[in-house]
Amino acid sequence: MENIGKIMSLYVHIPFCVRKCNYCDFLSSPASEEMKEQYVQALIHEMEEKREIYQAYQVESVFIGGGTPSTLSTEQMSRLLGTMQNCYRILRDAEFTVEINPGTVDREKLVAYKTHGVNRLSIGLQSADDGELCRLGRIHTFDEFMETFQTARELGYENINIDLMSGLPGQSRESYRQTLEKVLALKPEHLSAYSLIVEEGTPFWDLYGEGSQENGSGERNIHTEEKPDTEESHDLSLPDEDTDRMMYEDTDRILAEQGYHRYEISNYARTGYESRHNTGYWKRHNYLGLGLGSSSLIDNCRWKNESVLAAYVNQNGICEKKEQETLTTQEQMEEFMFLGLRLMRGISYQEFDNYFHRPIMEVYAAPIQKGIAEGLLMEVEEGGETCLRLTKRGIDVSNVVMSDFLF
Repeated sequence: MENIGKIMSLYVHIPFCVRKCNYCDFLSSPASEEMKEQYVQALIHEMEEKREIYQAYQVESVFIGGGTPSTLSTEQMSRLLGTMQNCYRILRDAEFTVEINPGTVDREKLVAYKTHGVNRLSIGLQSADDGELCRLGRIHTFDEFMETFQTARELGYENINIDLMSGLPGQSRESYRQTLEKVLALKPEHLSAYSLIVEEGTPFWDLYGEGSQENGSGERNIHTEEKPDTEESHDLSLPDEDTDRMMYEDTDRILAEQGYHRYEISNYARTGYESRHNTGYWKRHNYLGLGLGSSSLIDNCRWKNESVLAAYVNQNGICEKKEQETLTTQEQMEEFMFLGLRLMRGISYQEFDNYFHRPIMEVYAAPIQKGIAEGLLMEVEEGGETCLRLTKRGIDVSNVVMSDFLF
């Protein structure tokens, strides 16, 4: 890597999708072609206006996320990527990711991304079962995903992530294992595996959230009066807790057997293909968010962009910072702990001491000793350093463990 001073990552938000999925609570929605173009123009203006402010930083990773960035036309994305490269000092070896969804991307788009420096793709598959995809409200089939993946390989993309979900309506342990097997046969470099979370404000919340009906076994059943737009209506209950747990354990075991190491609670990679962008979040590196509703953390100052699309476009991408705050040392320590514990490597005592100029045990002796005594945390000597990390049992209740580090 080049010899640099300050570094940061770039996140660029594209808030558009073809159709909102039934589980999605992200800042995204369908939009007209006119609105997409207005947004692209506003985003380009934001990039250009902030260029001088961040000239002291060099960019170690770029992530174009959404929504579905691949809903933009080839020409629109080319303008965005070209502007970004002209405005920011992106390192030659930077990780450069674009999120894509099957059904919204073709060979022409993939060629354009590669021409503009994109070297990593993140494909939203979720499931290899077409029935499960339909229930989720996805717009693609597994065959369409396969076509997208194979085209990307043919074009020379050598770093591809695939997103998967478990605990889906009507999903069985066997159908999930089949998804894992089909995906692993493709030998992707990286996998992100999440369990479905039913978020308030989504169609799934009305079906499975608080107030939803439960059957005698405790499984949450779909309401009869309101159903997602699916082709199937039989047994759309969520897997029970035991099945969900087995899916979780299958993920960890099967991926390990196939050479993927778990480096973060929900992320697995072949050696050398860990996401540099996401790891930067967990390690509290600087990151600048561009676009609607994006978040930034620069030199311990945090803020969010405007989250109302009309306001962002009307102000041509230059909006007042929202929820701006400068983190106190205490808040920085808390983030260092609960974000760092998401990584399987854990937290280096030496890195804490160097960063905060205080021994970690002077600050966190009580929760560390408590976690170790309860079998949720462990100390490991690695590379001449002492690291604190979650045990297998601790990973299962990670939110509880991390809450102990909040003052």
